[in-house]
Amino acid sequence: MTAQTIGFAVADEDREQLDALVEYFGHGNRSEFLRVAMKRMRHEMWAERMRGIQARGRAEMGGRVVSREEVAARVAEVLETP
Repeated sequence: MTAQTIGFAVADEDREQLDALVEYFGHGNRSEFLRVAMKRMRHEMWAERMRGIQARGRAEMGGRVVSREEVAARVAEVLETP
């Protein structure tokens, strides 16, 4: 893995909070903290997208509940379509 140093500006009033987060999540290593933060934020991004998809699905269904069997049948139907 190659690494490149990238600079970030941090306001003086945020430095104490950053240092505490680096110590807790990165075990004192800023690079490790950033890797952890990126992974968690990427997870949050995907979770937000999934919540949006779920909300749209609920709205389109108008409150109708679909059984597992109905879902399985619809998936099989779509997979069979060329």
